[in-house]
Amino acid sequence: MAIRVQAEDFDVGAELAALSDGNPSIGGVASFVGLVRDMSKGDGAGGDAVSALTLEHYPGMTERQLAAIEAEVRARWPLDAVLIIHRHGRLLPGDRIVLAACASAHRAAAFEACWFLMDWLKTKAPFWKQEETPDGARWVEAKEEDEHAADRWRQQAP
Repeated sequence: MAIRVQAEDFDVGAELAALSDGNPSIGGVASFVGLVRDMSKGDGAGGDAVSALTLEHYPGMTERQLAAIEAEVRARWPLDAVLIIHRHGRLLPGDRIVLAACASAHRAAAFEACWFLMDWLKTKAPFWKQEETPDGARWVEAKEEDEHAADRWRQQAP
């Protein structure tokens, strides 16, 4: 199990190399790196400028939930390795927030599992986000479109 919740940045290349190191049965690694945007996600008409994003979480609870998400992705696809790194604390536009990676013998499983992993992290991982905007700080609300994205996986439950 490779789950880390940390304030520190991470080296994507080093993390992906370590994920498959020594396992020649891995045929593909699919990954996603989430970054802090300089604009909030608006209602379709654009968003507000964002100067920083602060992520909060409850240690212990967060890691348990990420472990449950990892168990779910492993139950659905034949994976050789899974990596979840999620940062917390105050981050600036362009900073890395999350790295999700799935390694499998075949690319289809790696791609699908990684997509699922990000949809599940977005809707089930217990992180609270606060944006700093010109109008002050505000908490980021859950987005209906994220729930819709996760719905397709709920309909395909194992």
